[in-house]
Amino acid sequence: MKLSVVATLYRSAPYVDEFCRRARQAARQYANDDYEIILVNDGSPDDSLDIALQIAAADPKVTVVDLSRNFGHHKAMMTGLAHARGEEIFLIDSDLEEAPEWLNEFGRQRQASSACDVVYGVQRQRKGGWFERTTGQLFWFTLKTLTGMELPSNITTARLMSRRYVQALLLHQEREVFMAGLWFITGYRQEACEVDKLSRATSTYTFRKKMSLLVNSVTAFSNAPLVSIFYLGLAISLLAGCYIIFLVLRWWIEDTSMAGWTSVMASIWLLGGLLMSSLGVVGIYMAKIYTEAKARPYTIVRHVYRSDAE
Repeated sequence: MKLSVVATLYRSAPYVDEFCRRARQAARQYANDDYEIILVNDGSPDDSLDIALQIAAADPKVTVVDLSRNFGHHKAMMTGLAHARGEEIFLIDSDLEEAPEWLNEFGRQRQASSACDVVYGVQRQRKGGWFERTTGQLFWFTLKTLTGMELPSNITTARLMSRRYVQALLLHQEREVFMAGLWFITGYRQEACEVDKLSRATSTYTFRKKMSLLVNSVTAFSNAPLVSIFYLGLAISLLAGCYIIFLVLRWWIEDTSMAGWTSVMASIWLLGGLLMSSLGVVGIYMAKIYTEAKARPYTIVRHVYRSDAE
């Protein structure tokens, strides 16, 4: 099979029908009739699954992978890629903010360079209001600073990938999946293509979700917080040592008592706060080790609705 189009469904009921129609047209232009469309239902609370099943019943090219509950966008994408059978895989969101017609543009760019395994979309200008744009820029800046990875900012989900790249991507078995990091560390030659992403609705990635994703991604790809704790503790110890020497010399030379209730209490609160935050960082890493050690599957598939015997 030449092409697999993979998309996830979560609160996607208003878009599924139009998405499949446009994805079908783009796939036919790119791969004639040698394609499949895989829709992964990530425990969507609306009618996304029912609509997808109706489409699959009328179109044998459509496969629906129904997850047992909501596992998260990134994990659902990995599940969809695991079920793809095409020599090329086009991953895209189903909310139509990313146009299915990008497939042909990505395909032309990839075919122009035989060594290219991935063509991914990069927004010319980040969508959304000022708060969404600002928090998004802050997210990518913090992530790149702490992890040291030169991740492209404002990337989209949409990307056209070769079979060998997807097989290498699926070798990663993390239980806490951060796709942008996995895309980067998998390697191979990847090229960007500038696109204009639409803004149809309020982003489901709230500030709280972005902070959670930031913590997860930083701790998954960098030990910088642990190293920072060490250097912070070392700096505080040196500062405290110098201050003790200063107090002793002052007492010895000026014969003044080492009073100072305010400074003592301030120091206790400062060190107590630093100690608690440091233990929190260590605890996050220990929790991730615990999660990985349990080796639970990152998704559970309830049923695969495919037209063929397989």
